Amino acid sequence: MKMFLKSEWAERDTRIDVVNPFNGEAFDTVPEATPADVTAAVDGLVEGAKVMRAMTALERCEILRKAATLMRARVDEIGTLISTEEGKILAEGKLEVSRAAETIDLSADEARRITGEVLPLDAAPGGAGKLGFTLRVPVGIVAAITPFNFPLNLVAHKLGPAIAGGNAVLIKPATDTPLSALKLVEILLEAGLPPEAIACLTGPGSSIGAAICTDDRIRKITFTGSVEVGKAICRAAGLKRVTMELGSNSPLIVLDDADLAKVTTATVATGFANAGQVCISCQRVIATPGIHDNLLDELQPLVAGLTAGDQLAEGTNVGPLVRESDATRVADWVREASTNGARLLCGGEREGAVVQPALLADVSPDMRLSCDELFGPAVGVTRAANIDEAIALANDTPYGLSAGIFTENLDAALRFTREVDCGNLHINWGPMWRADLMPYGGLKDSGLGKEGPKYAIEEMTETKMVVIHGQ
Repeated sequence: MKMFLKSEWAERDTRIDVVNPFNGEAFDTVPEATPADVTAAVDGLVEGAKVMRAMTALERCEILRKAATLMRARVDEIGTLISTEEGKILAEGKLEVSRAAETIDLSADEARRITGEVLPLDAAPGGAGKLGFTLRVPVGIVAAITPFNFPLNLVAHKLGPAIAGGNAVLIKPATDTPLSALKLVEILLEAGLPPEAIACLTGPGSSIGAAICTDDRIRKITFTGSVEVGKAICRAAGLKRVTMELGSNSPLIVLDDADLAKVTTATVATGFANAGQVCISCQRVIATPGIHDNLLDELQPLVAGLTAGDQLAEGTNVGPLVRESDATRVADWVREASTNGARLLCGGEREGAVVQPALLADVSPDMRLSCDELFGPAVGVTRAANIDEAIALANDTPYGLSAGIFTENLDAALRFTREVDCGNLHINWGPMWRADLMPYGGLKDSGLGKEGPKYAIEEMTETKMVVIHGQ
């Protein structure tokens, strides 16, 4: 495929292979953009921002609504593309298309709900006879830097609100998974988005990221990815608005009174979806003594029964990781934990980019498998003496994106919500759950700002204060 800038599809001499992570075979290529391409793209978006600013809310809504309809009509095609370039199983690829269409639809809704407020200026000294109100206006140009693990929906979560808010958008998709973002650009253009209002540049962030972050004409950067890259973006961005959706090592607390069947179902569902390559994937299970052993007994056969392999094959539960180097790292962390005292109950074997789903017991909180972000198909179980220790272990991390608890005790559940330092908290489910309309974001090193169309639009628009001075 080609990249898109200055209202046209562009080719370059240097191209990057897009590979199926299961077999390592290239099935498409994309151009490798340069810093000069960033400058050219922003040149075009400057004019696009003027066009978008003049567009009515109804027009923006109708474009997004049509795009969502087009996406739903192409679920099978785009879902297969997502699975092929990213590695998630077909059912997950098609689900992502449906979710992305919903995200665009929600953005269309919110385009019609951007409002200001009237202020009672006569309540201020000297305010008699004055009328005050606020206006929300687009920031201008939004740069959206997106990750590989949800190559369509996380683009939609940035692009949809940016358009709804009346902005032009520069998309920099992950180098491993650029095709889904380019397909979304095609759909938006078909839906009537002005071509000067969008650009999509393909290539590694190491070569074009600095040009994006330091261009002062870009007024907002929204990024999903690692903590290290997020910090580097913040250092380079200067006086820009930033939204950072960063890493995690999400805990699930299981207390003695938990429903064991619900716990095991949720742990498998939230620990191994997309081969664990989800920032809110259940990575750490913290169980109290009364349920710990039974939980392991019930969980082990469920994890062992998961089939890992070709993501496009029927019957596969867990696909490959996006890169073989990531699979090597995950297998190494599992082996390191088992060498240092953890019990490997099942899984952990690697073949190419595929890692068999792993379950480990007696995981120490200082093991990398527990204290860093794994981003792979393994769940570690740690014993805690009581809820006090469980909460302390859940908080013993620089991350704070999502956490879950299983308990039938209302007091314990409410204590969890008050004391666990995460932006998303789930009672009687695992940490991996997100409705696309909700405010989503982390605390501590897990990020800044919130996503979800309504909340993202607030961060992609600015407030003007208007005062009418009466006689």
